[in-house]
Amino acid sequence: MTTDRLSDTAFIRYNRQIMLEEMGEQGQLALNNAKVLIVGAGGLGSAVAMYLAAAGVGLLVIADDDEVESSNLQRQVIYRETDISLNKAQAACDQLSALNPLVRTRVVKAKLAGFQLEMEVQQADIVLDCSDNWATRYAVNQACYQHQTPLIAGASIGWRGQLFTFDFRQISPCYQCVFPLSAETPPQDQNCRSNGVMGPVVGTIGTLQALNAIKAIAGVGDVGFGLLQQFNGLTGKWQQVSVDADSGCPVCGQQDQREVV
Repeated sequence: MTTDRLSDTAFIRYNRQIMLEEMGEQGQLALNNAKVLIVGAGGLGSAVAMYLAAAGVGLLVIADDDEVESSNLQRQVIYRETDISLNKAQAACDQLSALNPLVRTRVVKAKLAGFQLEMEVQQADIVLDCSDNWATRYAVNQACYQHQTPLIAGASIGWRGQLFTFDFRQISPCYQCVFPLSAETPPQDQNCRSNGVMGPVVGTIGTLQALNAIKAIAGVGDVGFGLLQQFNGLTGKWQQVSVDADSGCPVCGQQDQREVV
């Protein structure tokens, strides 16, 4: 559902954003009319979902097949003790509805893959990959490339976090350019369960994913498409690397022959 004007209630609620010269009412309208897919409702997804809902993104689709556990609460701050044993996507959407009843949410109680992933990506204006495993990251990357849907991917383990942004509406590198997938030596998943993680580091990356999504939707500022940004929580330092498309990449290597929008 799209609209060409904000309600009085919305105008008051988002007044502090609308006051920003770069945003204004048109930027807020863009958020109001946007459809965002969040893949994974863990630590990254918690920060992403709360800030996008608070900012007034019109429709948030949250996909996760996992259930809330006590050990999640250290970093997955969207959940409460009473959410333990509930599906994460459902519990997250319930919290978002309480946070901002002006936004709509849709629950996907599944680990997105195959045709279902393709359909969700195709319907989204932008995708935020907040997953915690390589298989999902590669699948989301490929689906976003195929449907020319911008992708903002985050990852965090230990004291470190990574942020990647790709705009597949134009010539762009992809996730697999950064982390090539080899059938002989597939990457091994590193997760919080086996390696530990510092909660605020996860929140930092998730918050920046949300910020980049807001800027991309509203068409303001520098989103940093094509950049790999790495954060060290122990030192507080960032490293930023510009990534080039790999002509041999099996996902995007032939994109110079693709018609982009």
